[in-house]
Amino acid sequence: MLRVGLTGGIGAGKSTVAARLAEHGAVLIDSDRIAREVVEPGTEGLAELAAAFGADIVTPDGALDRAALAARAFRDEESRQRLNAITHPRIGARTRELLEAAADDAIVVHDIPLLVEGGLGAGYHLVIVVDADEEVRLRRLVEHRGMSEDDARARISAQADERQRRAAADVWLDNTGSPDIVLAEVDRLWADRLVPFEATIRLRRSRAPRSPLIADYDETWPSQAGRALERIRAAAGDVAVRTDHIGSTAVPGLAAKDVLDLQLVVPTLDDADAIGDALTQAGFVRADGHWFDVPQDQSDPRLWDKRFHFGADPARPANLHVRTAEGPAWRLALLFRDWLRASPGERDAYLAVKLELARKHSGDGTVDGYAEEKQAWVDEGFKRAEQWAADTGWAP
Repeated sequence: MLRVGLTGGIGAGKSTVAARLAEHGAVLIDSDRIAREVVEPGTEGLAELAAAFGADIVTPDGALDRAALAARAFRDEESRQRLNAITHPRIGARTRELLEAAADDAIVVHDIPLLVEGGLGAGYHLVIVVDADEEVRLRRLVEHRGMSEDDARARISAQADERQRRAAADVWLDNTGSPDIVLAEVDRLWADRLVPFEATIRLRRSRAPRSPLIADYDETWPSQAGRALERIRAAAGDVAVRTDHIGSTAVPGLAAKDVLDLQLVVPTLDDADAIGDALTQAGFVRADGHWFDVPQDQSDPRLWDKRFHFGADPARPANLHVRTAEGPAWRLALLFRDWLRASPGERDAYLAVKLELARKHSGDGTVDGYAEEKQAWVDEGFKRAEQWAADTGWAP
């Protein structure tokens, strides 16, 4: 099952995207609809609201008078919390029911307006944010929903701003223009990303080999890694000792393969194995066998052990290195990263090696030859990095 969070500012046209995804076969869970269901006439939720805020919030025909409720529930923080205590557990329980009823191969789209404000992104494999220019959103709210301009502006300003939404977004859909434009983007998203993403997790498909290709440094790499690490921490739970963005994409200004390297440190290899399925279900599929990338002079084979997972999202390649706190490799990965960050000359020398080897192995169809030859420079770099650590007092 693939869990997709769908959100966007009021008036951005989120419902247009949700409807298109449902047409493709997504299981749509609409938070607003559930919020209405749990307080429909005759429900326990409505009865509890009436007991908490007064019987006159219920109309003569037994429905909730939303304006009357709002006047009382939002007058102070204590009242708002009382409202949330009544409605949120019911909304959550109904959401879980719908999730559990979905098929194993479902792509579930959870339409949740306050996903960003609630910091809920880690609960989804992907977060889609639908956006539109503020003036376009304002016009839609006034013309199509009958709001006053002042009310519409107040609603917009009360929600997360563009910077906050971009930080949470794995997919950004601009719905400023004609609906046909965003619908075509949704069609491509479904076919090229969501469907293969779900299948890779469920079938545990191997990642296709690729030739080394060096991309210019991308300033969004750290934020992309941050979202991935939140999902990894959520899956690993208390077993996680620490998580970090490592490798070349973690070094500002360094061109690199467009593959995020992520590290999860756990107490023991048994712990790594125990959370293997959870990481896979979170979108980081366990690969067979061990991967060895610590310096060649490590004499104890136990120090080479780790577990390797790869990101199942076809549009965001990632390597997840699950390493034990007992071994030295996790520290070396952080040392190498921080040394390159602090040493522009070494960073540039490393880039020159990477570019040369990428050209040499561009036709291989795999990164194996590139990685093997590059390791010699990395091994020597570890020695210089250790000296830098001793000179500066660096510690992870």
